[in-house]
Amino acid sequence: MINIGKIVKGRQAVESRWSKFGPYYAMFPIDFAFNVVKKYSKKGDYIIDPFAGRGSSIFAGGVLERHSLGIEINPVGWLYGSTKLNPAEQQLVLDRLTFVYKLRNHYTKSIEKLPEFYRFCYCDEVLKFLLAARKNLNWQTDKVDATLMSIIIVYLHGKLGEGLSNQMRMTKSMGMNYSIQWWKEKGYLHPPEINPLEFITKKIKWRYKNGTPKITDSSILFGDSSDELEKIAQSAKEDEIKFSLLFTSPPYWSITDYYADQWLRLWMLGESAIPKSNAHKHKGRFGSKVEYYNLLDKVFGYCSKIMNEERSTIYIRTDVREYTFNTTLEILKKHFPFHTVAIKKQPFKKKTQTEIHGNSSKESGEVDIILTHKVK
Repeated sequence: MINIGKIVKGRQAVESRWSKFGPYYAMFPIDFAFNVVKKYSKKGDYIIDPFAGRGSSIFAGGVLERHSLGIEINPVGWLYGSTKLNPAEQQLVLDRLTFVYKLRNHYTKSIEKLPEFYRFCYCDEVLKFLLAARKNLNWQTDKVDATLMSIIIVYLHGKLGEGLSNQMRMTKSMGMNYSIQWWKEKGYLHPPEINPLEFITKKIKWRYKNGTPKITDSSILFGDSSDELEKIAQSAKEDEIKFSLLFTSPPYWSITDYYADQWLRLWMLGESAIPKSNAHKHKGRFGSKVEYYNLLDKVFGYCSKIMNEERSTIYIRTDVREYTFNTTLEILKKHFPFHTVAIKKQPFKKKTQTEIHGNSSKESGEVDIILTHKVK
């Protein structure tokens, strides 16, 4: 006899292991994502998240049999989300890992050209491997390479024994000079000697141990929502598709620079070896109130064109600080005038990354803005 309970628990174990894939700044708690999707949509519905991050909302939607579509401008978040939605076959990933590892000795001289930080951060064996992966993995176009690269960047830095680096935070990339000084002061003068092939192989086998998640038609686009949503609106119109749930958390005004926080992982994905703020107006810290307003106005304006006019919910988690909250609420009311509004404050139960990295305001916490369609 088939043990249905055991099968259900097995699937839950798979989903739980993959749902937490990828350390990321200001990510949705996974239980919160599942609860919102369950409460405000039903099987077969269409869900959209234009600021998808590492894709928790889209993952929850896919697991719960909703057609879910996300957009993410940061390649780190996009890689995490895309991989957990549709990871490549385990053996193919392991084979690709072995292939890249064999190329490492071609990069012996290259490591000498890197800034001092990298030699403090990684042993030579790891650093040669990272350069080989950075040069040879086509993570933007190849599913196997994307899966392998996403696993590498998960463990690119972290506590000793948990990552490939010298002692570091896992979620946030600290600055070069700060890190070197800290390592010297604390006595971390030499990076751990690690065999990257053995280390990453163990991480891959652990991730795949219970299998891979079963996901309903769901994906995350790599791009700027203010551009991609125009195409989505046209496609949805042609296919007569309407979304029933808009579930997202937009960037918060003047809190942090997402690209600076992830500079080391972004280096691994091909960007500069020296950290810097990104000049793209939608990738750095939002210091301009005008640009911040225009982004939300454009994104939620396009979203309003694809939502179901008779049955839709808009669920937005944002910053409780006055400007971010008031701007978000004003724009949502502008584009969804026939929805009723409910506000739920979400005080921080413990110190979060938003508090630690940039929010010095006396106002603490986040807030959920929930718009539901008025009953005629």
